[in-house]
Amino acid sequence: MSTTWYECKVKYRKTDETGGQKITTEPYLVDALSYTEAESRINEEMSAYISEEFKITNIKVANYAEIHPFENADRWFRSKVSLLAYDEESGKERKTNMYLLVQANEVKEAYDNTISVMKGTMGDYTIPAISESPIMDVFPYFSGEEGELEQLERFNAIKASKPEATVEIEDHMEFETALEEEVAV
Repeated sequence: MSTTWYECKVKYRKTDETGGQKITTEPYLVDALSYTEAESRINEEMSAYISEEFKITNIKVANYAEIHPFENADRWFRSKVSLLAYDEESGKERKTNMYLLVQANEVKEAYDNTISVMKGTMGDYTIPAISESPIMDVFPYFSGEEGELEQLERFNAIKASKPEATVEIEDHMEFETALEEEVAV
């Protein structure tokens, strides 16, 4: 059975960095069988994070084929993947688009993560677009069976891992940039 993801928008009062409070609406993703279950699950998940009152303003089916958390990443990116297939009858090449939600810290890392996810694909594909998703968090469904308990722990550990401190890379290229050349003249 395929997974159906629901995007749930939650409106609540949030305390910002200055200590002031503002009302914000943020989207979250839940794995559910119906809109009713999605509403129930997002209420359950959000009550663990938000102590005050919150309101679910919208629930819609999200168009994601797969969700892929990665370690040391804190943002979600939407990757559009075009699968290429050759139609024998018409003699034309057909594209079928699917969307992946991939966790990363930046667009290049999201591209690399998408490539690693697609590594086992037998057919040809292209990645025409990657954009940052507004999704704040993802809540997959786990039934609590033995094998799924390990899956849940692994998913949450990967999702919760924080990015490692970025290391500044020194560029040792042999050429000077145009600006440096002007200064040198």
